[in-house]
Amino acid sequence: MISQEQMASIRRLFFVEHWKVGTIASELGLHSDTVKRALQTDRFKPHSFPPRPYDPFLEFIEQTLKQHPRLRATRLFEMLRTRGYQGSISQLRRLVRQLRPVARKEAFLRLSVLPGEQAQVDWASFGQVTIGRARRRLSCFVLTLSYSRAFYFEFFFDQSLENFLQGHVNAFSDLGGVARTHLYDNLKAAVLERHGEAIRFHPRLLELCGHYHFAPRPCNPGRGNEKGRVERTIRYIRDSFFAARQFTSIERLNREALEWRDRVALARRWPSDDSRLVREVFEEEKPRLIPLPTHSFETDLIKPLPPGKTIYARFDLNDYSIPHTIVGHRLTLAATSTTVRILDGEAEVARHQRSYDRGQRIENPEHIAALLEEKRRALGSTAVGRLSHAVPSIEPFLDAAFRRGESVSRQTIRLIELLDDYGAQDLAAAIAEALANQTPNANSVAFILSRRQRTTTRRPLAVDLSRHPHLADLSVSTHQLEVYDELSNSKDDSTH
Repeated sequence: MISQEQMASIRRLFFVEHWKVGTIASELGLHSDTVKRALQTDRFKPHSFPPRPYDPFLEFIEQTLKQHPRLRATRLFEMLRTRGYQGSISQLRRLVRQLRPVARKEAFLRLSVLPGEQAQVDWASFGQVTIGRARRRLSCFVLTLSYSRAFYFEFFFDQSLENFLQGHVNAFSDLGGVARTHLYDNLKAAVLERHGEAIRFHPRLLELCGHYHFAPRPCNPGRGNEKGRVERTIRYIRDSFFAARQFTSIERLNREALEWRDRVALARRWPSDDSRLVREVFEEEKPRLIPLPTHSFETDLIKPLPPGKTIYARFDLNDYSIPHTIVGHRLTLAATSTTVRILDGEAEVARHQRSYDRGQRIENPEHIAALLEEKRRALGSTAVGRLSHAVPSIEPFLDAAFRRGESVSRQTIRLIELLDDYGAQDLAAAIAEALANQTPNANSVAFILSRRQRTTTRRPLAVDLSRHPHLADLSVSTHQLEVYDELSNSKDDSTH
């Protein structure tokens, strides 16, 4: 019911000022149907309005929303359509906004922790970056000390278990100690499985806990408020550090991150007492942290490599070279965020800087040079290989000889003899001349070499005894020349 004053105002605004019904309803804070009833004209009699499409379903809608206060209007729309609803989704959305029960907001107590007692850990996604031909997800590992609000953060190209563990190790080293309890969201790198209060942690995380002597504790499902301090740290990093920042490499980004943390973040006011700085409170908390062990925890990714046929080991979309002498061996790959190592048993046989591009070949020049030298030795062990190594133009010559019906094997044997007699330089020149004369035949090459020998002063050739090592120590005795004179004289005497 409305008062007489409101009714009078409605009729005055409508009939005198010519306001529309909707304008009057908005101005006076009333429903448009109330305004229409107050006007009491035939134009606005209730029976002149057709029934609204949702009227037959009002009771069902109210009961459903009472049982499921957070049910979305789109789902309710599908439920009503199967029951004969003919109206639009827009009409239903307006009705649901009026009928939906007001959710009561949960109240929380302020978390109070002792110095060195707790740290909160989480991953944060920062979009994607392009590296060469690869698209990589940029993620940030964040560890916040709950008491002082000092924190460590580091960017990685994925949220793998190895990076998760490496983030812990780097954070402990940077902060100079370890909190007694670490609070996690239900990350797969931390919690493998949970059923109610029963929790199965990842074995590698438990190894890390045993090495640094801290206890892991997961949040309850759907209770992100339990790790609100690391969530606020992530939001602070997004807004104050990462926003509008340009970087050329992840190494530079991480250097700038820690420089900003030390210069800006640690100099902010401590939330629990704005008369103190976070840096001052952290120095107070630092002696309460668990001391670091002598050795850091090993976080390398270890995976076996299947035996291959090439001098490359494939990892994360790229190929890394290995020595040719271990091709076919069962090798092991050990990778960090910056380095890729190849192990043969326990021996390291190759080490490369890790690439985050794709389709790249990361090579050690020594591996390539050793393989090429091996190929050269193998090539020189055959007649054709020896010829090809000494005279690169031999292939066209042999092809031309074969097309003319010559035997390649006989041609090769004869050319090897000429190579031993005249050397590679003269043989190459003779072969080029024979090709120019269109006489691709070993006899033609021998003629050209003989002709050149007659027209030029032949220099002594080095004797190659590599194929006849038994002649290397051969000793020939020098005979007296008088013996030849006597033989000659005896021959002359016999003619008389």
